[in-house]
Amino acid sequence: MNALAGVIFHFIGGLASGSFYVPYKKVKGWSWEAMWILGGLFSWIIVPPIAAYLTIPNFVDIIRESSASTLGYTYLFGLLWGIGGLTYGLGVRYLGVSLGSSVILGLSMVFGSLMPAIYYFFNETVGKQGIDYFLSTDAGRCVLVGLLVCVLGIYLCGRAGMLKEKSLASLSAETKSDFNFGIGIAVAIVSGVLSACFNFGIEAGKPMADVANELWKAANPNQGEFLYQNNVTYIVILWGGFTTNVIWCLYLFTKNKTFSDYKNSSAPLGKNLLLCALGGTTWYLQFFFYGMGESRLGNGASSWILHMAFIILISNAWGVILKEWKGVNKSTYSSIVAGIVTIILSICIVGFAKTLE
Repeated sequence: MNALAGVIFHFIGGLASGSFYVPYKKVKGWSWEAMWILGGLFSWIIVPPIAAYLTIPNFVDIIRESSASTLGYTYLFGLLWGIGGLTYGLGVRYLGVSLGSSVILGLSMVFGSLMPAIYYFFNETVGKQGIDYFLSTDAGRCVLVGLLVCVLGIYLCGRAGMLKEKSLASLSAETKSDFNFGIGIAVAIVSGVLSACFNFGIEAGKPMADVANELWKAANPNQGEFLYQNNVTYIVILWGGFTTNVIWCLYLFTKNKTFSDYKNSSAPLGKNLLLCALGGTTWYLQFFFYGMGESRLGNGASSWILHMAFIILISNAWGVILKEWKGVNKSTYSSIVAGIVTIILSICIVGFAKTLE
């Protein structure tokens, strides 16, 4: 039951992450930086402490009493993840929701799942899986197969993106929108690699989560692991993410002279505020449910792979719903559908791997 619950929680988290950009696409009359930083205030500053307060009433004491090393590394990985996060928005802008998310999150999935395992192979830690786990156990080999299958799905989605660029070459500029495969893929690679730092931040901040877990278990004996233990860690990681993003957005505000966007009388101010708040809150919910899934499956490769795979799946589904593939030929559409089906298969394989442990 723990494995099934973990998969369900990761699906909900993937649904939130794969859907967060949809409200942003409805914002009118504002620059990218205007809507991004406003939504980010909800994602990184407003919602995380509210969630922690509702689930871990003493979270402030846990942070205050943590070591400088724990806080420093957690914040640092948050900074790096923040670069991945802001370039995620640009990648989606130039590649679309489905293709952009597939490439970015696919790279994040590979780096986020394998790099910690390599680290723990050389620095053995109780409860952590080294890279040998993927080669020496049936469950590990099954996870590795699932990862490889997902990479194949990402390749098919990427192929669809290249075919899309060719098929849209003859369409009007309005139909093409902001699609630019060259710029988009470069941004997506940077974003994908650095986005994996969020998983590293969770690892670095594990001492804080462990304290929250032990306090809860002491108050609730024989109730298993605390579902919300990571909510305290997210606060510090997201401080780092906010720092990176606010610096970049302030630069763009100054460069593009877009501070006045918020005073633009032709823009629907109330609607835009609501959409940004919705997008930012939805963005945070991916972490909230990731933490719940991780408490059931463990913070190993399986949790990260499932989380990323679900996000890729949902993002591509939104791409179809939003008609981002409208006007492409049959071969292109077949490629994106094949990619989605392959990713679904990879999710099933990784989920099955947990039954082998």
